[in-house]
Amino acid sequence: MDLYEGEFASLQVIQEGQVATIKMMGAGRVDPVREVDGKGSWDLGEVLGRLRGNNEVRVVVLTGFAENVFKRPPPSDGYASRDFSTLRNDPKHVWMLSTGITRVLEGLLTIEKPVVAKVNGDAIGFGQSVMFACDLILAREDVRIIDHHLDNGESGRGAPYGLVPGDGGTAFAPSYFSPARAKEYLMLSRVYTGAELAAMGLINYAVPADHLDALTDDIVARLLTRSAYALAWTKRAANKRLVEDFILRHDVSAAYEMVSEYQAAQFNTGSAETLG
Repeated sequence: MDLYEGEFASLQVIQEGQVATIKMMGAGRVDPVREVDGKGSWDLGEVLGRLRGNNEVRVVVLTGFAENVFKRPPPSDGYASRDFSTLRNDPKHVWMLSTGITRVLEGLLTIEKPVVAKVNGDAIGFGQSVMFACDLILAREDVRIIDHHLDNGESGRGAPYGLVPGDGGTAFAPSYFSPARAKEYLMLSRVYTGAELAAMGLINYAVPADHLDALTDDIVARLLTRSAYALAWTKRAANKRLVEDFILRHDVSAAYEMVSEYQAAQFNTGSAETLG
């Protein structure tokens, strides 16, 4: 059953029995450059809120609609477009994007149902934050996991100048990596594959692309054999520290990202060699 059919342009939500699968369409049916309008994050936050109150759904699977893409920002050249320049100076856009991102990450952390990230393709920027906010992470072994904010466009995605990782990177990386690895990941935009993160124990599984569907089905089936109430309370207890860390770091990171965006746009500080 297609829940909310036609209501959300950036998402598709399929319910099969007690499982709801959210397919993020930002890089599929929606022009990827238009992801900067904030609609995708706002919609995903809204859907997570609805599913939280839907007691018929026990497990949520989050994946990408397009082949080889979990979630990623628009191409770097999109940041020079008139559309982006207009949206960046639009208070409604800033509100929907920043608040939508917060609602998504808070929603993933606090929804009283296991959320399985089925990482079918690259998870870049906000995409990797969404991935790390999920409870179980299953990935293709060849996908790229990147926080691109400080890579000056080297990944071909996101702003071609340096920004603070304000859409979840600084909130989650210090919780997953050691302090030194977290700062390397964020400051140098180190690229990891799904296989590398699985070997480090930072995600649950990384498998060949043609095994991902079967692995996801198996994990979901096993979750459904557990007590719904016990799973819900176990998640709440297990996520307490992650939620506290998110609250501690996220708002200030988002604010700093907006400041760095403003500086880069107004004063060309993206490649500044000195402070002051």
